[in-house]
Amino acid sequence: MDYIFYTTFTEKQIDMKILVACEESQAVTKELRLLGHEAFSCDLLPCSGGHPEWHYQKDVFDVISIGWDMMIAFPPCTDLAVSGARHFERKIADGSQQKSIQFFMDLINAPIPKIAIENPIGIMSSKYRKPDQIVQPWQFGDKAQKSTCLWLKNIPELEPTDIVEKGEFFEFTSKKGEKKRMPMWYYKALREAKNPEQRRTLRSKTFQGIAKAMAKQWTI
Repeated sequence: MDYIFYTTFTEKQIDMKILVACEESQAVTKELRLLGHEAFSCDLLPCSGGHPEWHYQKDVFDVISIGWDMMIAFPPCTDLAVSGARHFERKIADGSQQKSIQFFMDLINAPIPKIAIENPIGIMSSKYRKPDQIVQPWQFGDKAQKSTCLWLKNIPELEPTDIVEKGEFFEFTSKKGEKKRMPMWYYKALREAKNPEQRRTLRSKTFQGIAKAMAKQWTI
């Protein structure tokens, strides 16, 4: 379903037109809307944020050139994150990693004045460049740890809003007998997921504190 931008407003002039790419949760989109911006999420998946009227369920490049002031993008990290490095050899061989690299680069080079790309720690630090910033949910009021890299174009770095504890961790012994631990939020996501696709969706959701900070600090 396509949506039409209106250039005349009878009540309140919308400040910015913002595309939130690869976001089905609408976490950032809803925060931007609360501030009065004309924000739309876009993802191949249907939105789970409750506002399909603000969502493009299609390829982001079908809508990327229709006059956005800003894009905040969350490209899939499955083929890029160092957490999946044990699978890199296969992903290089079958071309999936290069496809994900190209997708990332096409987003950062999109014809939009202001761009922010989010991804976990991964190979784009060497394939493209190091991120401008790495943030954590606990810097923004959420008691959780998740290293989040930000590549920014004409957008300032985020400033922490509410530093709290780093949250609980789940400790376990691997099949090789090694003592390990993971953030509790991540462990719960793994347990709640019914399949690999749902697992990817749950672990990629943006924490509310970071979503609020992006909306407020990047649209001043």
